[in-house]
Amino acid sequence: MKKIFLVFAVVTWVLLAFSLSGCTETKETLGGILQNQQEGIWVNGTGKVSVAPDIATLSLGIESQEASVATAQTKATEAMNQVMDALNQNGVDKKDIQTQYFSITKVTRWDEEQQKEIVIGYRVSNIVTAKIRTIGNVGSIIDSVAVAGGDLTRIDNISFSVDKPEAYHSEIREKAMKDAEAKAKELATLGGVTLGKPTYISESLYTPSPIYQIRPELAPAPAMAPTPISPGEMEITLNVQVVYEIQ
Repeated sequence: MKKIFLVFAVVTWVLLAFSLSGCTETKETLGGILQNQQEGIWVNGTGKVSVAPDIATLSLGIESQEASVATAQTKATEAMNQVMDALNQNGVDKKDIQTQYFSITKVTRWDEEQQKEIVIGYRVSNIVTAKIRTIGNVGSIIDSVAVAGGDLTRIDNISFSVDKPEAYHSEIREKAMKDAEAKAKELATLGGVTLGKPTYISESLYTPSPIYQIRPELAPAPAMAPTPISPGEMEITLNVQVVYEIQ
């Protein structure tokens, strides 16, 4: 009995020693990883620039509903051709007009007597996006499209953007790096250490495109005053993450 207990104790001691040895190695490895992650001063820097949009994108088109597909499609085609002519005549290039959505759908209603849906007509929708490169013409183009398409006109929304945002990237990148450096120097002073050179740099860019909704019922009629459109300004933002070594 004593021999069995002695053998069990030896085996337990060996397993415990091996386990502690493995834990020590694991802790050392984990400690090294954490140390590498925590070395240096980590900061985020932001650079911004406000610019006036130079591109407007309109989502517009027509919607026709009639008792038959043929009639609905004929009226939709005629109206859409007039809308396209209005866009072209107002300086919108054909390459800047792209079909976004086209559909022919049944229009139904519930019949109480028959207890089922019955077809009462057909709806044809044809929506395009038109890129307008002269911001000052946006209002007059909306007016022209509304007149050309008449009651079938649909204007869904308008968005503004910058044609070449990369032209501003160097400026905002420089601002972001200066912002990061200023933060790192302040942290180094507060921490009583000497700031070294950057050891890691990454960046992310954000260019917002604000969208202003236009309800179809607000599409201007010929007798109304010109539609006012204000593109305002938009911000191009660049963020950097920088790690500085501590000397």
